[in-house]
Parts: sequence; C-alpha cells; structure tokens
Amino acid sequence: MFKGSRIKRLTQYWIIALLAAAWAIQSDPFWDKLMSEAEQRYGSAGKQTLSQWRTLVQENKNEKENTKLVKVNDFFNQRIHFGEDTLIWGEKDYWATPLETMGTLKGDCEDFSIAKYISLLKLGVANEKLRLTYVKARLSNGRSQAHMVLVYYTQPNADPLVLDNLSMQILPASKRPDLSPVFSFNNAGLWVGGGRDPKVKDPGTRLSRWRDVMIRMQREGLY
Repeated sequence: MFKGSRIKRLTQYWIIALLAAAWAIQSDPFWDKLMSEAEQRYGSAGKQTLSQWRTLVQENKNEKENTKLVKVNDFFNQRIHFGEDTLIWGEKDYWATPLETMGTLKGDCEDFSIAKYISLLKLGVANEKLRLTYVKARLSNGRSQAHMVLVYYTQPNADPLVLDNLSMQILPASKRPDLSPVFSFNNAGLWVGGGRDPKVKDPGTRLSRWRDVMIRMQREGLY
C-alpha cells in the first residue's frame, strides 16, 4: 500500500514537472512581448506569422549553418510579398523591422535582407559572417537597378553565398554575374566594393536609415 502510494506521488510529481517545463518553454518574456505587439498592431494574421517565425528560430538553432540559410531564405521568400515602400508605408524609402515586415506580409529588397539578417543572428550565426549588400542588378532588358541582398561568408576571404528575395536558390556570388556589389554593411562595419576591411566601423554614421531601423528594432527587442 505504501509502495503504491509512493509511486503515485512520484508520478504526479513528474507530470507537474513536465507541465512546468513545457509552460516555461512556451512562456518566454521576449516572445510573449513580441507576439502581443504583433497581435496589437497587425491582428491575428501578424501574430500567426510571428508564431511561425518563433518556431523557425527555436527549432533550428542546432542545425548546420547551411541549413539555417536555406530555412531562413525560404521562410521569407515564401511568405512575404514584394511591395514598394510608397504603397506599404507611404514613404519613398523606408527600412522596415522584421516585425513590421512579418506583420504586413509585405516588403521590398531591404526589408527581406534585414529580416533574414536578424533571423540568422537569432539562430546563432556570427555577425561577422553576414553583410547586407547593395548591388547593381542587371535586368533581362540590359538595364540595371539598385538592389539589396544578404550575403554569408564562411571565411572572411571566401566567395560569399547570396540570399536574394528574387531567388529561392542560394548561390555563391561568383555564380551571380548579374549582381555587382557597391557596398555592404552589418551592425559593426561598412565595406565598399569587395574590400575585406571595413571602411567605416559605425555604419549608422553614414547610413541614416540603418541607424533608424536599428533603433526601432532595439525598441521592439529584436536586437
């Protein structure tokens, strides 16, 4: 009788412990705040996309970096619809935070690149491996236009991989002759052309829109 009662108590203890652990995983202050803000700003659709992003980040932290690149590139390219800033935000050139991009489900090339950059940082990819890169993209009609992509370096002097909202494929830069780099940056530096060393160590002093979106991301707790 005593033995059976003890087993019952132990079983109840482990059930309570497992439920508490599950609740701790689900109830995270960072995610709770972000999900609440997404719902307040963008309704249930915005909250749903943030929930999917949360799953992406939480379930892929231990994956290989190439897998993380594919998962993040696919996530945004499949969900976010391309749109001009004038139509989305009523401004000529607005750099959106990932929360804003996922909330509206719309964005231009800068918004895709910023969202992928922050996502990979959240997944544990080192900042020095990532750069948002302005390029001249050569179009099929022979003209070129300004475009932004995110690039990933396995090593500082490696041929970087390109994450582009115009392509589901992640290719080395050498396989993208349609793209000519102009300058690149992350939160620690700004590079000109294909230079290895940063020309400026605080890109916010040169790029006001980057500075502004960084401030907004900090307020949202994303950075």
